[in-house]
Amino acid sequence: MTALARFSSFVGNSFALWVLSFAALGFLFPDTFRQLTPWIVTLLGIIMFGMGLTISGRDFAEVLRRPYQVGVGVAAQFVIMPLLAVVLTLLIPMSPEVAAGVILVGCCPGGTSSNVMTFMAKGDTALSVACTSVTTLMAPVVTPFLVLMLASEYLPVDAWAMFQSILKVVLLPLALGFAAQRLLPALVRAAVPMLPLVSVTGIVLIVAAVVGASKGAIIQSGAMIFAVVALHNLLGYLIGYLAARVAGVDLAGRKAIAIEVGMQNSGLAAALATAYFSPVTAVPAAIFSVWHNISGAVLASWLARRT
Repeated sequence: MTALARFSSFVGNSFALWVLSFAALGFLFPDTFRQLTPWIVTLLGIIMFGMGLTISGRDFAEVLRRPYQVGVGVAAQFVIMPLLAVVLTLLIPMSPEVAAGVILVGCCPGGTSSNVMTFMAKGDTALSVACTSVTTLMAPVVTPFLVLMLASEYLPVDAWAMFQSILKVVLLPLALGFAAQRLLPALVRAAVPMLPLVSVTGIVLIVAAVVGASKGAIIQSGAMIFAVVALHNLLGYLIGYLAARVAGVDLAGRKAIAIEVGMQNSGLAAALATAYFSPVTAVPAAIFSVWHNISGAVLASWLARRT
């Protein structure tokens, strides 16, 4: 078990490399990995269950202890990234499917990778975890609403069905994981070291499935989508940091909010795009999964030197 835990930790620490490798495999062997497309929602549910196993009452106590800073982070998350997505779709010519996918990524909550990157950046990790938890809990209502308001001009949006899906694949697994902590604490403590392996496996399979199902679209417009995704992510970091600074948040908190804003739950975006739009709409989410882990690690290394 110790060896498996060490391997799990290694996989978690080399997350970006695994995502990049499986994206390449999905591109090279599309027929193999596109068969995983029907399992994307299930894989996301497993990932969210793992997140539920690690959420504690302390994370929600942090919200009560520092409501202002958490409020700044949550507001920045659900304002900056959706608006940036809209601006990019207006400035850069792209198909309706890709535009809807970019907006969908922007409307999702923060990703759990942001917590790791904040820790690496010597930022306020407790604030990052609190923001991720709150935005994830808000996602069933906020994400469908934002997608309906901002993306319906590109593709039809079934906000009610999307709300129900997020409840099933995000909140229900989170709740089950949180309940397992209370009912089976010893078993959960033994399982927690394995969670990086489970989470990384789920994400890389989602990315490979989306890439495999969308190889044609990637060949046709992959460079443009990558440019949009990279701009979206990098501007999210920058504007998130500046917004936190204007709001009077300290340096450690600015690091946390910048990373929280820039790193999205792209797995959720890929699952929703696949379920309600098309594989092409999921391509920005797949590319975001690869890119934001690379950019996040680079940014965290640079921010760690700012004290």
